Amino acid sequence: MTTTTDALPTATRVADPGIRALYRQENRWQAWLDVEAALARAQAELGIIPTAAAEAIAAKARLELMDRPRIDEGFARTGHTLVPLVWELGRVVGEPHGGWVHWGATTQNITQTGDLLVLRQAHGIFLTQIGDVLQAMAGLAERTADMTMAGRTHGQHAVPATFGYKVAVWIDELLRHVDRLRQLAPRLFVAMLGGGAGTYASLGKAGPPVQQGIGRLLGFGSMTVPSRAIGDHLAENICVLGILAATCGKIGREIYTLMKTEFGEVEEPVPPGTVGSSTMPQKRNPKLCQDIVAASAEIRSLVPLALEAMTTEHEADRTTSLMMDSAESRACIATGDMLGRLAEIMRGLRVDPKRMRANLDLGGGLIMGEAVMLDLGLAIGRQHAHDVVYDAAQAAFVEGKSFSDLLAADKRLTAHMDAAAIARLLDPTAYTGLCADMAREGAARARAAATELAAGR
Repeated sequence: MTTTTDALPTATRVADPGIRALYRQENRWQAWLDVEAALARAQAELGIIPTAAAEAIAAKARLELMDRPRIDEGFARTGHTLVPLVWELGRVVGEPHGGWVHWGATTQNITQTGDLLVLRQAHGIFLTQIGDVLQAMAGLAERTADMTMAGRTHGQHAVPATFGYKVAVWIDELLRHVDRLRQLAPRLFVAMLGGGAGTYASLGKAGPPVQQGIGRLLGFGSMTVPSRAIGDHLAENICVLGILAATCGKIGREIYTLMKTEFGEVEEPVPPGTVGSSTMPQKRNPKLCQDIVAASAEIRSLVPLALEAMTTEHEADRTTSLMMDSAESRACIATGDMLGRLAEIMRGLRVDPKRMRANLDLGGGLIMGEAVMLDLGLAIGRQHAHDVVYDAAQAAFVEGKSFSDLLAADKRLTAHMDAAAIARLLDPTAYTGLCADMAREGAARARAAATELAAGR
């Protein structure tokens, strides 16, 4: 039985979204008891156990009604994941109905289905958090739709872009993650009641209807083949969280980079009183970004563990169950922490258009090489124009000369355009393509999705 509350340090100023509470042992136990109650009710509906027994079991399947020291002693003595809880539920229900508790089920039927109840709660929190992020990104994309900055490829200036376009890229990925979480749900949230080896031997032909009844009562689907060796749906969830984490890690790393002193284009929220270093009082460190990058790495590292946990031997193997349980709880807690910090950054990100423009101009117009080449290419052909601009650009870079002066001195170019035309072509604000349009469209999509998520749709 695996539980964890480890993830990012609580000292960072972002509220816990509630995932840790979900994965506390007591909450998991209550989820297992909820499954026991659903099992009893489903069986009573089919006449397998007395209705009075199901009602008694459902009424007593509350952890606060149980003797915690007795449960703890039972776990310490038996070393079993569930049996002491079943014993205590039977004792609290009492005669004559306590003997119907856990009828025809095996441990993993209860624990896996119950843990999926917990996971469904976690997914609800994730979707709410992503909605918060999208709402904040919508405002940021609109605010910076026309804010020109250097677009960079391979770490070098490429062509101008806008910061709003960068945000639109993030929005586009996050919207697909919302789709993935929603599309995953019907495969993931399914009840399992196949008994010891997933064969329905303990319930026979009544097994599938009971399993379907449990699913209906819990708002779940029902496994087609209730094998305890099936784990692809559980691994898929962690893979989806890993992909989500990769996007968040990319965003965190991008802001971390642009926040470096040498860039200085953005800054994550740094409230008054924040201390960056115990010895360097000037430091304004990207703590939230660092948390996101670290959490993202942790979540992605759990994907191989989840895939390994799919390799269950024969009809069941507690080894792989332990691995999957650990991967799920750790990934979920880290995901909640990561999304909370991303929302905080998006709400309070400071952008510096003056620094963006200064960095844009570092190359003295070199970033506009493509624009000059394409315009000149209309007259002399793309490749010849490439050669002209290449010669000027390399000379400007290697010899430290002015790119615009070199262009103005090249007769191959001046034969087709004057100084004013060259100056217009070297204006980076005029060469951002559809960045502003994509930023505003992304903002509208993000705001619509955030509204749906807030409404629980």
